[in-house]
Amino acid sequence: MVVGGIHGMRYVVTQPGQDDRHVDVSLVRRLLAAQFPEWADLPVRPVDADGRDNSIFRLGADLGVRLPRRELGARHLDAEIRWLPVLAPHLPLPVPEPVGRGVPSAEYPWHWAVTRWLPGAVAALEPVRDEARTADELARFLAALRAVDPQGGPPSHLRGRPLAERDAAVRTAIAATTDSEPAALTAVWESALAAPPWSGAGGWTHGDLHPANLLVVGGRLSAVLDFGLLGVGDPAVDVVVAWTVLSPPAREHFRAASGTDEATWRRARGRALGFGLMCAHACAGSLVGRIGRRTVDQVLADRR
Repeated sequence: MVVGGIHGMRYVVTQPGQDDRHVDVSLVRRLLAAQFPEWADLPVRPVDADGRDNSIFRLGADLGVRLPRRELGARHLDAEIRWLPVLAPHLPLPVPEPVGRGVPSAEYPWHWAVTRWLPGAVAALEPVRDEARTADELARFLAALRAVDPQGGPPSHLRGRPLAERDAAVRTAIAATTDSEPAALTAVWESALAAPPWSGAGGWTHGDLHPANLLVVGGRLSAVLDFGLLGVGDPAVDVVVAWTVLSPPAREHFRAASGTDEATWRRARGRALGFGLMCAHACAGSLVGRIGRRTVDQVLADRR
């Protein structure tokens, strides 16, 4: 079981980098004792799903502790701490809402968080049983997310960058692909580039919807994780879930349920292709690499 998620790459690197901050149970206990004495006596144990950006610990039966290992993770966690309490009450699925915000100290340089524990397995390891129902649930989740007032929200600056800014990188990745159809992939990408840009009002986007950031309990979608790339922008950023998670029949069901227009669908398919290629190439052999490979396959499965 896991709680939280950090920009997908959390599932790639299982060992700290050379410059990462070392975090262990003893440090967590000292920080809790100093800042949250009401929880200091609860048992603390590390979570096996730790990754590059954060160290994650189970705290008692109902809580988790997340401490960034590096500055990038700290920035992502700051965004979650700031905005998830605003968003969570409006969302139809649970999210890792912070219940305590740790502050920097002499021992530890960044903010950290105590969150509610979300039980379940990531959908990448325990797929949902009913994709049509999942399509409906994802459509409702995204509609609820975008309905929250975006005033003051940060722009979707990473995943929400214009597709043209990624053109060279995606074409290079297509050229390096040996187990797909370069011409077909190029056609999908060029269709996305040619699609009209989003001209509607900006709305909240999760920014990183794929099977390693969704929790499943009993075969059913139970929670959404990893809001580190949360931002305001083009809904196509989140419509990529149609290819990262769903198969063709459920994908069409999701499109209808979400009311996605043709231009947004084409931009989303291009974003899904770029995401899939980058993950498949950069993370080959890992869980995220397999998610990337599947995403590319799904893009090819229904190109038009």
